[in-house]
Amino acid sequence: MAGALDGVRVLDLSRVLAGPYATMILGDLGADVIKIEAPGGSDDTRFWGPPFQNGMSAYYTAVNRNKRSITLDFKTEQGRETVRRLAETADVVIHNFKTGTMDKWGLDYESLSRLNPRLIYCSITGFGETGPLASLAGYDYIIQAMSGWMSINGTADTGPLKVGVAVTDVFTGLYAAIAIEAALLAREKTGHGQKIDLSLFDCAVGTLVNVAANYLMSGDIPRPLGNEHPNIVPYSTYEASDGPIVIAVGNDRQFQALCSLLSDRSIGTDPRFQTNPGRVAHRDELNRRLNEEIKRRTRAEWQRLLAEKGIPCGPVQTMDELFRHPQTAARQMTVTMHHPTVGPLKLVASPLKLSGTPVSYRLPPPLAGEHNGEAEAGWRNGQAADNNGNESP
Repeated sequence: MAGALDGVRVLDLSRVLAGPYATMILGDLGADVIKIEAPGGSDDTRFWGPPFQNGMSAYYTAVNRNKRSITLDFKTEQGRETVRRLAETADVVIHNFKTGTMDKWGLDYESLSRLNPRLIYCSITGFGETGPLASLAGYDYIIQAMSGWMSINGTADTGPLKVGVAVTDVFTGLYAAIAIEAALLAREKTGHGQKIDLSLFDCAVGTLVNVAANYLMSGDIPRPLGNEHPNIVPYSTYEASDGPIVIAVGNDRQFQALCSLLSDRSIGTDPRFQTNPGRVAHRDELNRRLNEEIKRRTRAEWQRLLAEKGIPCGPVQTMDELFRHPQTAARQMTVTMHHPTVGPLKLVASPLKLSGTPVSYRLPPPLAGEHNGEAEAGWRNGQAADNNGNESP
């Protein structure tokens, strides 16, 4: 069955995480993604490890399936000319070089769009192509610090903490996929491509959602709350008798339902806790008393009791617990792909569940330059390749 983006060709000049994550999404949806690197492989994640499996890093495999790989030297006119020829028949070009680099090479949007007016050109940079920081490189850690994300993570004791995943890269990858798909739809109406200017900084600010809205409305600077919620209580991590569990009470009805399960019934009748604003004002006292109650039972007991009352909850799971959980299996959230040199490779599957145009897993993460000798001429001529890497007639 054809994918939703079947027939769309993407030239992926990006590396590390944000760009490759976006292009993997497009590839999963059926796009023909051509990953272009410098000779030997210039995507740093190829070398970020351990762990490695037969020389291939886990980090690289996380965001590079459903792509073909060719290598060329961007610093030579021959290499740049190859990119131009490929761009003539491509639908999308995506890169994450520093602002000004593509202009220097003559591979900027204006230059490539003259060759292909239907081209959609997505630029991913640290701070965007305008503003006083436009010339700076962007790394997730720095962006988490500057965008306010670190200031709201951690506690008063730990100080600012980054999120454990490079979330600003992931956010930007998601925004890039959304913007590219929107531009493809717009092209159906206008017949023309367009440029997309995305920055990690903008995307990080854009995903602060309610935290940013709270500040913009009140002027109060958010403080780090650890696992607490700034607007809702109780909505936190508690210690059951056998480990941590998250309980998320979203309204007054759920709070009273929770209180009906507690041995200390005075919690439910305490006037300070009757409404959510009161619970927010007295969060420390309420959480102290709730912790005394929660530790009386196991996580499984609390899950059963709270589920019966319609109260959201869940244990804090480690990676091994996550990947052996029956829900993970039921949702088919892992996939094993066979790589000719790496062998069987287990990956996280796509979360996209489309009934009519489902995602597919056609190509394992490629070696650098793996497809140099396989159909480069066909790509330049706009011919597609089938799932076995063979040129279509």
